[in-house]
Amino acid sequence: MTAPIVIVGHRNPDNDSISAAVGYAYLKNELAKREAERSGKAPAEYVPMRLGPMPPESAWVLEENGIAAPAILSHIHARVLDVMTPNPISIPRTATLLEAGRLLRKYNIRSLVVVNDDETYHGLITTRMIAERYISATDALEDDGSNSMAVAGDLIASLGQKVDEMTETDVLVLDKEGLLNEAVEDLMASALREAVVLDDDGYCIGIVTRSDVATRPRRKAILVDHNETRQAVHGIEEADVVEIVDHHRIGDVSTTNPIQFLNLPVGSTATIVAMEFERHGVEIPKSIAAVLLSAVMTDTVILKSPTATHFDREQAERLGALAGVDPTDFGLAVFKCRGGEDNLPVDKLVGADSKEFQLGDSTVLIAQHETVDLPAVMEREDEIRAYMRRLKDDNKYEFVLFMVTDIMAEGSQFLCEGNRRIVDRVFNIKCTGVGGTWMPGILSRKKQVAARILGS
Repeated sequence: MTAPIVIVGHRNPDNDSISAAVGYAYLKNELAKREAERSGKAPAEYVPMRLGPMPPESAWVLEENGIAAPAILSHIHARVLDVMTPNPISIPRTATLLEAGRLLRKYNIRSLVVVNDDETYHGLITTRMIAERYISATDALEDDGSNSMAVAGDLIASLGQKVDEMTETDVLVLDKEGLLNEAVEDLMASALREAVVLDDDGYCIGIVTRSDVATRPRRKAILVDHNETRQAVHGIEEADVVEIVDHHRIGDVSTTNPIQFLNLPVGSTATIVAMEFERHGVEIPKSIAAVLLSAVMTDTVILKSPTATHFDREQAERLGALAGVDPTDFGLAVFKCRGGEDNLPVDKLVGADSKEFQLGDSTVLIAQHETVDLPAVMEREDEIRAYMRRLKDDNKYEFVLFMVTDIMAEGSQFLCEGNRRIVDRVFNIKCTGVGGTWMPGILSRKKQVAARILGS
């Protein structure tokens, strides 16, 4: 069985990162079904995942539309799960060696899982163990001069010996989510050539042999809403990136083979995903239309951001019609889901939508929080600045810039901790440690802030 292909956005996911993964996974699965009907082969499976907590608006939109939240992906290193043989052949403890031998030969395998009466795992019996049993019997001919017919009789009688008498119970047990690199070390140090994988209830769900780990697999991934290793899942350098769908600058993710790289200068990755539905002639369900529309509206600040293009507006109208909502009204409703600025944990307030950028030999962090209640955020300025200073010191950032974007007033309040001189010079302002600096018309971190800082 082929492992699912992961579709995942960037670290500290925003709504576009989550929604694009959900929408693109739906599209790819529909296209896979289409291809399976044509080829007669089993379809590939695409699974949306995320690299951090769900933004409140994403959680709301998904729940409203009956879509499960993507699971968290902690890393994309090769796992035990990626090499194990699932659902191994088993045999009861009360079975005979003759029955064990027949099963081993029938399935052309080297080991059987020995199970208790309730089917839970007990141990292993292997071809090697059985072979050693018979070899040891023939040794008796030389050791004590036993009659050859007596030895032959013993060998025949042993065919009825119970499996339980020869079962090896001191077997390495692995976690299916464990890192393959670590499992290989343990397996090579093990006396047996096999290890087993158990579930929480004690049932054997897989078996791993030394030959299984001879070739290290590369998990397949599709990246959405990013293409920089600094923002990607841990272990991306070991993965096989098979596609990228993004609307940011081209970064440093490299691939071993040519891939489809959809990189368009539009306001939202969800816009590109919606355009792909159209290009492939796949109908967008109402629920997916709502999810994609929410991302278009949040990433373009209800189409007010300078990153918004006519493509975004066209897709917003199309998605709104499919979802049965007015795009602007729906966008405002999505933004209001964030709410609670007065009691939102400061790490969520500042860090939920933050991105690292390389500036020469230094690293900077630019965070953004979009709101319809700027005063409520600014009342927490002292707490916010203290947290920004901790971020700067703990991660050795050159500076941390926090954009509090008022989508109604169409501007952002800049709060900066660290080397403010860079921000002052780029924007011709004077950032201070109190009150922040109002930046009218600044709505886009990507186009109006990060691009100017990185290009300075």
